[in-house]
Amino acid sequence: MDAYVTTAGALGTAAGIIDTLGTLAGWGLANAWWSALVLGAFVIGWESLQRRLATRALAERTHLELVPSATFEPSPEQIWRQGMLLIRAAGSGPWWVPRRARTVRLRLRADGTRPLIYRIEAPAGAHAMLTTTPYGARVQATPVAPIADKHRAHVVRGILTLHGKPGSRLRNVPLEPDPLQPLIDAVADLRAELGDLAEVCVDLSPASRRHLAVRRAQGMRLAREEARREAQREARWLTQKSTDPFPVTVGKLLDPAQWRSAPRGQLVMSPRPRRVDRETVLGKLAEGAGLVRVQILVRCASDEADRAQARLARVNAAMDVYAGPSRLASQGWSLGPVRIGPDRWPWRPRFDERWQQALTRPARSGWAHLEEIAGLLKPPTASADLPLLESEMPTYTVGKDLVPQGWYRGPNGRERLLATHEDDTLFEVQSGKAGWGKTMRAQVQAVAGAHNGRGLAFVDPHGDSLTAVARYLAHDPIMARIAVFDLTVRDDSALLACWNLLDMSGRPRPYEVSAAVVDAIAASLGWDDASAPRALTILTKAVEALVAVNTLAVAADLPEAQATVFQIRPLLTDPTFRYLVVGALDPQARRWWTGTFPDLPKDGLATVLNPLERLGANPVIRAFLGCPVSGYDIRRAMDERQVVWICPPGTGPTDRLLISLLVRDFLRAGLSRRDLPESKRHPFRFYLDEMISLDGGTVLAEITEQLRKFGGRLHGMTQLLHRLSPTTRAALLQNASCLSTTAGSVEAITPVTTQWASSVTPQDAAGLERWWHYASFTVAGKRLGPLRIRGPELEEVFGRLAKPTRTQALLRAAHTNTGARPLSERTAVALGQEEQVREFLTGPTPTTDNQNQEHYA
Repeated sequence: MDAYVTTAGALGTAAGIIDTLGTLAGWGLANAWWSALVLGAFVIGWESLQRRLATRALAERTHLELVPSATFEPSPEQIWRQGMLLIRAAGSGPWWVPRRARTVRLRLRADGTRPLIYRIEAPAGAHAMLTTTPYGARVQATPVAPIADKHRAHVVRGILTLHGKPGSRLRNVPLEPDPLQPLIDAVADLRAELGDLAEVCVDLSPASRRHLAVRRAQGMRLAREEARREAQREARWLTQKSTDPFPVTVGKLLDPAQWRSAPRGQLVMSPRPRRVDRETVLGKLAEGAGLVRVQILVRCASDEADRAQARLARVNAAMDVYAGPSRLASQGWSLGPVRIGPDRWPWRPRFDERWQQALTRPARSGWAHLEEIAGLLKPPTASADLPLLESEMPTYTVGKDLVPQGWYRGPNGRERLLATHEDDTLFEVQSGKAGWGKTMRAQVQAVAGAHNGRGLAFVDPHGDSLTAVARYLAHDPIMARIAVFDLTVRDDSALLACWNLLDMSGRPRPYEVSAAVVDAIAASLGWDDASAPRALTILTKAVEALVAVNTLAVAADLPEAQATVFQIRPLLTDPTFRYLVVGALDPQARRWWTGTFPDLPKDGLATVLNPLERLGANPVIRAFLGCPVSGYDIRRAMDERQVVWICPPGTGPTDRLLISLLVRDFLRAGLSRRDLPESKRHPFRFYLDEMISLDGGTVLAEITEQLRKFGGRLHGMTQLLHRLSPTTRAALLQNASCLSTTAGSVEAITPVTTQWASSVTPQDAAGLERWWHYASFTVAGKRLGPLRIRGPELEEVFGRLAKPTRTQALLRAAHTNTGARPLSERTAVALGQEEQVREFLTGPTPTTDNQNQEHYA
């Protein structure tokens, strides 16, 4: 009875509810307008509330720019972790944030100033989470301000959506080459001066469990319906009586005999629908981890008509790299010449709203797995071939204060002459095969520097470069600064300047002059305190004594009476000459000559005298080094921004000693600029051809390590970098602002390509054609390259500046500026200089009383 009462009560309650619902339905049908009005008001209110909340949430966003290093190569695991971090960041807002506003945006932007800018825009609460990426130190996440674009005359829009079955995947794009390469190529030729702009915004939103469940159910239902339809088609096929032609089949049906011959009790079983495999049907929807909703918006703009539309088409084509069972396709359709899509009303306001606020439409956005869009979850990698834009590396034009480097062909096929800023270009190393453009490239840079009012010294052991550049330097401003020291002359009437290593006319510090000469000779001959202590001591004391004599001669206003290095021999071997020199020294310096020198074995002097004898055996070197007053003064050249051309006589052992003296003097002169304020240390470039012949000791390494602060710049050229001393090679590679190589053997090229982290292999460089180089540069503190460039030639860069009819005038000016005299006259002076010093020392000089000197001969 109790059960009956309970059941009756329940039935009564249910009947009451049904009656109430029926009454409400009847009222609704009777008052349809009011019902629609109430429902519409509710929907509008709810939508308005959602928009207000979304706008409020999206007003506070953090903006980060990801800047990868040159060696950035992420692993799939790192990309997966970054993707999961982005999903977490998208949902890091307050609880009241609508789903449409729970997004993180990846903005890929190109505006002609940089190849591809990669930004992340996320809720403000995710800032700390995103500043440290799984990519480690190879990607720097820098907070930046929101983008404020200028107005552009023409703007086009596009929406890319996923097309395909719900569970189908995009193509599995490998990470090498970079999946972003097609997009990089699509925006490579943007021109900032035309207002070109291309942006791709990838909005990611966490997958809703409810929406995912609905989508899975829909997928399974569709699969089962398809299975039932297939089973029905198969059943119809099995119950078919015959495969005879239609007239024969009709005849059999009308013949009673055929009916009687048919077997009785034959049954045809209908096939059962095939079993639907859940994993196969759902595909990527089967697993919720790493599943996101994706919205891809594209916007291209330009100040020139049709450029924006063409750019949009190229960006859409770049996304074809993901086309597989599913693909990214542009939303919209065409009616003849008219394109119906996001650029048209009423879709355009919705697009602009989503673009400005990063709103998504969960009901219509596509589903993607992180592995499918891995290429979009990272900035460009080291395997990406980034274009070089003019905003990154300027184009050289004659007259600009730039250093020309080489011709570069851009993505649009246009060739331009790359250049680096003078202040950025500190040291440069060129390596590669002989005759393939190293010297020509240096000549172009030297001519450019001369026309820019810069000072330089070009050391050419072959002596051909001056002839090549003379016609381009034959201008009055350069003629006033040109200086030539050509030691390849042979004719007695040929003009030759001179250089006295011990010249004190400019009143330098005596100890600096002595140290420079001794160090240069010792470094060239391989002397040190362990291998040749006696020779070093004798040479040092001899040079110090002659420098003291020259100091007295200059003080007496008799610079023509100065001694040269060739007076070291009579100082050591002629007692009379030595007596005169020692008499001019102060007591402390005289003590070594009176107390120690007489006890030295005479055969020990040969070690010092032999290299000097070899220098004096060459009449040109004898004339160049044997005259008292120098026309060569590299310190003055540095301060006055002179254009100096030095042509050593050759590359033999004796010539190397002279070259070592020259290069060591570069270092001495540079270091002597300590007495100048930093603002007055005008940069001065040394171009050293055939650097192997110039590499003596550690002087080149010291130039790169010490002269930067004093305005010294070095450009070295060599065929075989590995033949340089390890110290020199290490210093050059460490401090090189520009590093380049032409073709050559793999062994010779490897030391250069090793510096480029495998982006260019030795085999790549070995296959270069003549005049082509691989080179890396430093521009505004940023390392660019390696780039494949064509070496510039003098005629194509400075052809309009050539004045071949004034080359002789240039040479005359160069010799006048150095006080050059005929070789025969210089030789006569050098041979008679010892007598000039004797006359000075025997005359009235400011020395101590010679009568009290001890005779030690």
